[in-house]
Amino acid sequence: MANTYTQIYIQIVFAVKGRQNLISKENREELHQFITGIVSNRNQKLFAVFAMPDHVHILVSMSPTFSVSDLVRDLKAGTSKFINEKGWMNGKFNWQEGYGAFSYSKSSVDSVVKYILNQEEHHKKKSFREEYLDFMSKFEIEYDSKYLFEWMD
Repeated sequence: MANTYTQIYIQIVFAVKGRQNLISKENREELHQFITGIVSNRNQKLFAVFAMPDHVHILVSMSPTFSVSDLVRDLKAGTSKFINEKGWMNGKFNWQEGYGAFSYSKSSVDSVVKYILNQEEHHKKKSFREEYLDFMSKFEIEYDSKYLFEWMD
């Protein structure tokens, strides 16, 4: 649309069903490339992606013509199908229901990119559960813990 200008940066986080460690280091780069393709094909701009064994972080610049929920739906459906067709694991791969989406200012983009790309080091000190609960607190998001995620102990 003419004369429409936006700057919308969103970090998206979603987890493997049951929080199982199903994304191997050997397959990580191929998954990153597939995610990059989905984001690009939806005319969104990808700044960073990193898949841990049990969850994924993505930072995108969103166009107002495409909703976050539609992008996450496409990402989760597309990557689930991709992983299952590749046969990376025994049984069926699924993501958990739901996701986190957190907005940032332009001045925060560099630090969020560094944070996402440094996930392996970060998770040596903090679990995904602790990380996610920190996001909920930092962004002052009210939630019912029974709907947050299926946490594996």
